Amino acid sequence: QVQLVESGGGLVQAGDSLRLSCVVSGRSFSNYPMGWFRQAPGKEREFVASISWSGDITYYADSVKGRFTISRDNVKNTVYLQMNSLKPEDTAAYYCAQGAFAFAGPRRRRDEYNYWGQGTQVTVST
Repeated sequence: QVQLVESGGGLVQAGDSLRLSCVVSGRSFSNYPMGWFRQAPGKEREFVASISWSGDITYYADSVKGRFTISRDNVKNTVYLQMNSLKPEDTAAYYCAQGAFAFAGPRRRRDEYNYWGQGTQVTVST
């Protein structure tokens, strides 16, 4: 059984930083691209960042480029999202996901991921 467990969310002030973590078990971690998505109340789940299986290629949504960094540790089966200069509009539940295709580059679409975590809440106050 594949499990993705996110952690690291919380309540912070605008301008602060947070690092989210997502640990994967039950399936080979190192062979698959990973992604982070987020969903604010009343909105669709949107792409935030993704990383290739090898970790050498990353994609970001324009809204987070230059502020967020995705990385992975294939020994710890963990993907991270370092979030700096947080803004109130970053408030959302953040979900990690594992790509459907092995040895693939980073992916932006939800339908290219077949395993999802339960989410961790990030709230940024003014």
